[in-house]
Amino acid sequence: MRKVLNKGQTEEVSSGSRLIFGTLYPAYYSYKAVKSKDIKEYVKWMMYWIIFALFTTAETFTDIFLSWFPFYYELKIAFVAWLLSPYTKGSSLLYRKFVHPTLSSKEKEIDDCLVQAKDRSYDALVHFGKRGLNVAATAAVMAASKGQGALSERLRSFSMQDLTTIRGDGAPTPSGPPPPGSGRASGKHGQPKMSRSASESASSSGTA
Repeated sequence: MRKVLNKGQTEEVSSGSRLIFGTLYPAYYSYKAVKSKDIKEYVKWMMYWIIFALFTTAETFTDIFLSWFPFYYELKIAFVAWLLSPYTKGSSLLYRKFVHPTLSSKEKEIDDCLVQAKDRSYDALVHFGKRGLNVAATAAVMAASKGQGALSERLRSFSMQDLTTIRGDGAPTPSGPPPPGSGRASGKHGQPKMSRSASESASSSGTA
């Protein structure tokens, strides 16, 4: 448990040292070199940033496979200090002895690879963009057709009887005069009542 804790603390110290001395400190002096337009300082810090970029790239893999190595993080701190030291001039030494000759001999191949990668990435971007637009358009058409089909099925579910019922429930009650046939019927039913009342009045007068 103690070893794991010490390893974690060492990793934190290494990360903090690399951030402060490997990134912020060179960035500030690079700013001063650009501001003062000192070509010598400018070239010095450019060489450092190239070496530091390669170191960061290599560090991504070494952290995975070599982090178990004893004093691994301490060696990383010492390497960054060696790169920055004005006495050792590690970044200038590595750049002049290894990086510059290698890049000079492989510069044309690297440029061709970058151009091909740029073209392929652009073609891939256009291809996937068109494919995404086609998928979106197909999804929109399918959604519209499904919505239209659901609406038509909903309208077909109403039968003619349902429409007639809805129309009958909403029709107003007629308020005009009754039809001619209804008056005749009421007149026929009313005649016996009138004749019966007339005979009753005649019989009462005879008795008197």
